[in-house]
Amino acid sequence: MRKAFSIVSGVLIVAFAFQFVFAAVGAFTKPADDGAYALHSITGMAVIPILTLLTVLLAALAKAPGRVIGLAALPFGLVVLQALLAGLAKGFTDESGSSTVVGLVVGGLHAVNGIVAVHVAVGVARAARRLGEPVPDQPGPDQPVPHRPVTAA
Repeated sequence: MRKAFSIVSGVLIVAFAFQFVFAAVGAFTKPADDGAYALHSITGMAVIPILTLLTVLLAALAKAPGRVIGLAALPFGLVVLQALLAGLAKGFTDESGSSTVVGLVVGGLHAVNGIVAVHVAVGVARAARRLGEPVPDQPGPDQPVPHRPVTAA
């Protein structure tokens, strides 16, 4: 299970990378319409949440420490926040449908939250990798005692 936890947490990082690519595709598609962000929406509303829940399940099955399991769940909450920020940003428009300053600020927070989610996913992947590393049973007399705590950093 530890190997699976490590692999799926790595796949989650790849999904986040594609999420940024799909956001750029939507931003640079001309003429821009709602379909321009379709891949970004599908990845953010389905793929990443499913991978996050799978990561949490595998962390628990791998008997990871509670902090690591909690860290693995955090991207799911950040994805929920992403959806709220995107909806709020679209909601702050003027009578003509143009963006307002508030809408642009909230849209900027949507991007910053995405960066935070990637950072958390990298922390989960690092913790998963460390959890899967073998630790020597007994150090020799000339070897230092290994100290590799499994943390979220």
